[in-house]
Amino acid sequence: MEGGIRGLALGKGVLICNTKEEALDGVNTIMRDKKFGDAGNTMVIEEFMTGREVSVLSFVDGNTIKIMSSAQDHKRAGDGDTGLNTGGMGTFCPSPFYTDEVDAFCKEHIYQKTVDAMKSEGRPFKGVIFFGLMLTPNGPRVLEYNARFGDPEAQVVLTRMENDIVDIFERCIDGTLADTELKFSDDASVCVMLASDGYPVSYEKGFEITGLDEFNKHDGYFCFHSGTKFDDNGKIVTNGGRVLGVTALGKDLKEARANAYKATEWVNFKNKYMRHDIGKAIDEN
Repeated sequence: MEGGIRGLALGKGVLICNTKEEALDGVNTIMRDKKFGDAGNTMVIEEFMTGREVSVLSFVDGNTIKIMSSAQDHKRAGDGDTGLNTGGMGTFCPSPFYTDEVDAFCKEHIYQKTVDAMKSEGRPFKGVIFFGLMLTPNGPRVLEYNARFGDPEAQVVLTRMENDIVDIFERCIDGTLADTELKFSDDASVCVMLASDGYPVSYEKGFEITGLDEFNKHDGYFCFHSGTKFDDNGKIVTNGGRVLGVTALGKDLKEARANAYKATEWVNFKNKYMRHDIGKAIDEN
């Protein structure tokens, strides 16, 4: 689900309101109680929509758009999609809900038309466009655009990409993207975020991280740093709410999910926390 009342609070200022009373309480929480600080001085009230959220990343060279593989993010902090919204607790790729029918609709009505509209306004775009889609009962809707790779969507998409990414960057700059084809492996990919317990509200940091060397011993396993740093002794320690993106490939989503969770056991730090159901509903299908 998406919609409700939103403040600029690093992606965490969203209240999903199912009734008028909840909406009024939300206004009081944001604007009177100042739960999100000065971000609550202005609000955006959005249409309430239901459906599956799907993320689609793309490369654009000002004229041509090339679509990457679809991905699906888990935003809530707790298992079963409970708790507060976060910057993302895990992802899987590709999304089985992004069907050929959905792809055809978006290519006709969303992707190229977005690029053409920006060009017609005198603002041709080169780079990465992130399409946040909601697959509603009435068809796909655009929730948001981002002019960047998504995190942790990029972790699962780019690990499946077979092209030389520098070559693709250069083609975006030179305006020659139409001359290439994006290629992705048949593997699936799953990313599980290792977070600091208490995220996204309050948490301790500065704890030593161990086990990272294990990733060098296995093909198809990746560990992306998010909230980490070197301490004064040269050790890698936690330095944020979302600490590491543990990512693994598999022949299908079920195997990729099992591999990713196996790899989470290689890494340890004092207040390590993760969701245990990233992609679970998918591998049960």
